[in-house]
Amino acid sequence: MKLIKPSGWKQYELIDVGGFEKLERFGPYILRRPEPQAVWSKNLAESEWRRLANGTFEQSSSHKGEWSFKDKKISDWEMEYPLAGKNLRFHLSLTRFKHVGIFPEQAANWTYIHEQVKRTGPDCKVLNLFAYTGGASLAARLAGADVVHVDSVKQVITWARRNMELSGLKDIRWVVEDAVKFVEREVKRGRRYNGIILDPPAYGIGAGGERWKLEESIDLLLQSLSNLLDDKRHFMILNTYSMGFSSVIIQNLLRSNYQNPDNLEVGELVVPATSGHVLPLGVIGRFSK
Repeated sequence: MKLIKPSGWKQYELIDVGGFEKLERFGPYILRRPEPQAVWSKNLAESEWRRLANGTFEQSSSHKGEWSFKDKKISDWEMEYPLAGKNLRFHLSLTRFKHVGIFPEQAANWTYIHEQVKRTGPDCKVLNLFAYTGGASLAARLAGADVVHVDSVKQVITWARRNMELSGLKDIRWVVEDAVKFVEREVKRGRRYNGIILDPPAYGIGAGGERWKLEESIDLLLQSLSNLLDDKRHFMILNTYSMGFSSVIIQNLLRSNYQNPDNLEVGELVVPATSGHVLPLGVIGRFSK
C-alpha cells in the first residue's frame, strides 16, 4: 500500500491535526475545521490553535454549521497550485458545510493526471465524475485534454467554471447531471475516454433526486465505466473518502472490473502535518496503460 501525498505547494499547510479537528493554512488564512478521522490527540496546545486560527467552523448539525472569526470576517480569496511551470488558480469561499472549495490532498492526483494526459497524447479525452470545483479537470485541460466535467450541483459547476477562467483555460465541457445517468447514456452512445476520474461521496442526491450510496452503487458504476475506457491508451483514478472503505476493497473493485489492470497503484491519500501527524484523506486506486 502506498501513501500518496502532495508536495511543493507553498500556499497550503496542514499545521496540526487531532482531537477530531484540523488546523490548516490556505494562503493568507488559517482555518480550524472538524476532521472525523483525527481520533488521536493534538500535538499543539489549545492556546496555540486559538492564537493561530483566523476562522473556526462550529458544527451545529451532522452536515452544517457556522463560521466564527478571531478578528475580521473572511469572505472570498484565491490560491494557486504550481503545475508544469504554470499555475492553477482557485476561488475559495467559506461554506456552511465546512468546505472551502478545494481538497488539498487531491493535488497529488493533479500532478498524476497532467503526466498521464501528456503520455496519452494530444487527442486525450478525459471524463471527470463527481467533479466538484474542478481541480482534476483543470490539470487535465492544462495538459491539453478534451475534458468533460460532470457534477449534479449547478452552483458547483459555476464555481468550477470560475476556476477555469482564473487559470486562463477554456473549453471544458460542463454537465449538470447525475453521474450514473450520464455514464449510462455515454455507454449507449458508444463513447470512449482515455482518462476517467471519479471521487464519489459516501452518499448523495443527484440533480433529479437520485440517491447515491457508495457501497451499494460503486461496483455497478465501475462496470459501466469499463465500457467507456479506451482499450489501448488509458488511465483511471478512483478516490473514496469513506471510513468504511479500505485499500483492499478498492483493489478488489478495480481488479474485478478491469481484468487486473496494468500499473495498478493502491493506497491512501495523506497530508503530513507540520506538527508531525499524518492525516489520511481518502483511499485511492489508479492505473494506466
